[in-house]
Amino acid sequence: MKLTTTAEIPAARERVFAALVDPETLRQCIPGCEQLVAAGDDVFDATLRIGVAGLKGTYLGRAELRDKQPPAAFSIRFDGKGGSSLVRGVAAIRLSGEGETTRVECDADVQVGGVIAAIGSRLVDATARKLAADFFRRLAEILART
Repeated sequence: MKLTTTAEIPAARERVFAALVDPETLRQCIPGCEQLVAAGDDVFDATLRIGVAGLKGTYLGRAELRDKQPPAAFSIRFDGKGGSSLVRGVAAIRLSGEGETTRVECDADVQVGGVIAAIGSRLVDATARKLAADFFRRLAEILART
C-alpha cells in the first residue's frame, strides 16, 4: 500500500527536522505511543496502543532512521506486530520551506498482514491518514510551545 501525506508546520525547517528525529518529541506526537526507547544509534523500539475499529490492540515495533540529510530529508524503516497482525515498510520524509513554515512530505510504502490485511485497504488507508493528521497536529502544537 502506498501512502502519501503532506503537512504545513508553522516552524523553521531546522526545528521541524530536529523534532522529527527526537525520540521524546516523537513519543508525544505518535498517536497511542506508550513507549519509545533508543535501541541503538537512530534505532527505536516502540509500544503503541491503537484504538481504531479492526486495528485495535497493542503493537510492538522498531523504527530505524536512515539517510539523514539535515534539515532536508531522511527515511524511516519500520516494522511492527500486534496480535495476529503485522506492519512493515519504508517512509521517505522531505522537508522544504523558507522562514517559519515548513512543508513536510511523506511517501510511505507499507505492507500489512494478518487481521489488518483482512479488514480492507480503504479502512487501513483512512486510519493511516487520520493517524498522520493527528501526528502532524501534535507536532505543530509542541513546536508552538517551545
